[in-house]
Amino acid sequence: MQFKDIIGQQLVKEQLVQMVQQNRLSHALLFLGKEGRGALSLAIAFAQYIVCTSAKEAEQKLSPGLFEEVLSPPPPGEVGRGLDSCGTCPACIKADKLIHPDIHFSYPVITRKPGDKPKSTDYISEWREFVCGYAYGNIYDWLQFIGADNKQGNITAAEVEDINHKLNLKGFESQYKILIMWMPEFLGKEGNKLLKLIEEPPPDTLFIFVAEDESTILPTILSRTQLVKIPALTDDEVEEALITRSKVENNKARQIAGVCSGNYRESLQMLQHAEEDWQTLLREWLNAIAKNNTAAQIKWIDEISKLGREKQKQFLRYFIHLLEQAVRVRMIDESTNFKTPFSNMPEKARPDDRFGREKDFAIRLNRLCSLSAQQAIITELDKATYYIERNANAKMLFHALCIRLFHIIKDNSLILVN
Repeated sequence: MQFKDIIGQQLVKEQLVQMVQQNRLSHALLFLGKEGRGALSLAIAFAQYIVCTSAKEAEQKLSPGLFEEVLSPPPPGEVGRGLDSCGTCPACIKADKLIHPDIHFSYPVITRKPGDKPKSTDYISEWREFVCGYAYGNIYDWLQFIGADNKQGNITAAEVEDINHKLNLKGFESQYKILIMWMPEFLGKEGNKLLKLIEEPPPDTLFIFVAEDESTILPTILSRTQLVKIPALTDDEVEEALITRSKVENNKARQIAGVCSGNYRESLQMLQHAEEDWQTLLREWLNAIAKNNTAAQIKWIDEISKLGREKQKQFLRYFIHLLEQAVRVRMIDESTNFKTPFSNMPEKARPDDRFGREKDFAIRLNRLCSLSAQQAIITELDKATYYIERNANAKMLFHALCIRLFHIIKDNSLILVN
């Protein structure tokens, strides 16, 4: 995988290359970024850049000796000449296939039978297939890919011992031995066994931790790493990726990019379920809450409980998106913030104008509840999304949400209608 294969993140790519070219590379890095931003892909591309023989030769040409002619540096963002791996040398070909002998991977795994002590290498075939097919996937995708069902993934003590063993061996082909640990949040107290290795690593050893939640990583490991923050993708970057990679029609790509908040994985999930009518489902829910219609709420909860976790998360994120739009309507001039791409077309000639319908729904949300109430609802929806990711019971969760939302908006009970 090369840097050019990764969506956006140009500043991060340049930062990583400069670390190597200016000899500022720490022996332990933490790539910190929420799902869908490409943190794992960046780590793999960075590892390939380090082991690439052509990139190393180009880097040496750009760093002349004392009596050598100083070459002008390449322009920012240029691929090649030391700013990306070549993709064609034997090291790059192996790294791209995730079979380079000096690039090791560690990730959460499950026990297949009682008493089993699983290690990442037990799932290496599945891992290679997963990364190639779901480069922007999250931990839920990975665990489902290996058939975890309701089992919890872990980075086990046996895995830590295996890491210690592998990194103390001499490198096979590259100058560096590289460990990419994905989701160190799943590393428990057994992770303390890595501290000595991180503090006093063998020569030319590089640790790359790829995480989503800094607060759940062992503090002893966190304090020993150099932080590389991976920002959210821009709407334009997500839109362009959907158009070029998934061949999505421009208007649909723009709509999805506006909802997914820089999360490319989420955009793919929304594309897969693009025909879902979340707005109708949301209108039914809010009407049931505003009317305090218990029977309608129970019927609605039964309906959404059957959708599955991914669709439930998409629905909640769509609700958050509409609330954010409602806040913008309230705070900013509507005509500038919600101008749709079809506003200059005759109404009969317009395609399905979801942007216009979202504007109308956002205005109704503003009549339904105050700004502070909308902010409170967003907080509750964020919490609910978090609990869904951790296998919360859907019926109990949405029943609790009904009660909370009713108390948030009870002082302003306008009914949403078509």
